[in-house]
Amino acid sequence: MVSISNSVKTGITTGTLRRVHHIALNVQDMQASRHFYGTILGLHELKGEEVPKTLIELVAAGKVANFVTPDGTVIDLFGEPELAPPDPDPKRGFTRANHLAFDIAPELFEQAVEVLRENQILIDHGPVTRPTGRGIYFYDPDGFMIEIRCDPMD
Repeated sequence: MVSISNSVKTGITTGTLRRVHHIALNVQDMQASRHFYGTILGLHELKGEEVPKTLIELVAAGKVANFVTPDGTVIDLFGEPELAPPDPDPKRGFTRANHLAFDIAPELFEQAVEVLRENQILIDHGPVTRPTGRGIYFYDPDGFMIEIRCDPMD
């Protein structure tokens, strides 16, 4: 366990970190994960010149796939065929990360829910309605929880 000292003298100045650069996920079945993130979620897969130079060889070998969200955040999928969560039940978390959330326009939320249902994506819970908007929580092929959420309708 990491302890945080009250004697910290300096820290990174607020506003110095600009944005999330990328999110890296280990995936067991690259083909299933590419289908999920590219086809089901509709994220753009980086190809050719779009692939970061540091990952070209891994992408060419089929060991990495890169997707980009509309706001420019890159999701790197690292193929780990031997990877298995400690518990095959995806409802039992096996990582410190809780979930990855994607924002959607309120008028498109129900359409996204229907896509999940049509593709028989395992839904954990939802749709839920809260003062902050609506959300639905579901699992990617490796059991990582994903949320699609929207702000409240005006």
